[in-house]
Amino acid sequence: MKSYLIKRLLSVVPVLFIVSTIVFLILYLTPGDPAIVILGEEASQEQVDNLREQLGLNRPMVEQYFSWIGNALRGDLGESFYMNETVMGAILSHLGPTISLGILAELIALVLAIPMGIIAARHKGTATDQSVMAFSLLGMSIPNFLLSLFLILIFSVTLRWLPVAGYQPLSAGLWEHLKFLILPAFALGTAHAALIARMTRSAMLEVLNANYIKTARAKGVKERWVIYKHALRNAFLPILTVMGQSFLSLMGGTAIVETIFSIPGIGQLIVNAVMRRDYAVVQGAVLYVTFAFVFINLAVDMLYGIVNPQVRLDSKK
Repeated sequence: MKSYLIKRLLSVVPVLFIVSTIVFLILYLTPGDPAIVILGEEASQEQVDNLREQLGLNRPMVEQYFSWIGNALRGDLGESFYMNETVMGAILSHLGPTISLGILAELIALVLAIPMGIIAARHKGTATDQSVMAFSLLGMSIPNFLLSLFLILIFSVTLRWLPVAGYQPLSAGLWEHLKFLILPAFALGTAHAALIARMTRSAMLEVLNANYIKTARAKGVKERWVIYKHALRNAFLPILTVMGQSFLSLMGGTAIVETIFSIPGIGQLIVNAVMRRDYAVVQGAVLYVTFAFVFINLAVDMLYGIVNPQVRLDSKK
């Protein structure tokens, strides 16, 4: 397991290097002079020159890149031009809401998806199976923003069960924290539940036709044990793959839902930074999201090795 982990960590290094280079070039891919874009056309030349010097834009690009990389490795991503705080501080202050929203949305997706996928596989070709697949298609077809608006209309405006928008940290109390996240988490989790349900059904159908499942049934093993101990366990690897991809999408694709529900997460931070042309925040936040993608993928790979030891054996060949 140790050698497998080392190999996976080494494979991440070139990816992180390429990503960091692309993120750095965001500043130069934007049309026009970044200093003028930040200050506006009415700024004097002296103000533009001062800001260029403050941002280090008057230095050669290669020198700027290595300086930025060196600072980033020390946790220094610069300072926000508009928020009067460090970029790292801004990311950390917006990280909690996104993590809470992503975890709750993933839990909702799993609670809905895995039982539905198992039920559909056990009743292949029946009305139950078709109903589950119809729900999956519907869940994947409805955009997050549209479902968010429907949920607000029903549960916030009509029934008044949950708040329309806003956010409370966990320190305010568990229910105060969750009641602001339930609707956005459901809006995000539904589409991912549909995808995981389809994958669960497909993986379970493949396993349920295996000889060892037929043997277990022939020996009189209870159907519950056949399904949950033997079939689901052996079908879990492809399900784990789509779960990892689902969580990655949730962590990186919450911008629209966070904006609709006024949740101060990473997605809303990036949207606001782009609107304000706050390049340091855009660079830092995009770098964080990308690194999160890479390391969550790495964590999923590690789970492969735990769930299926054959993965570790193959890596040694």
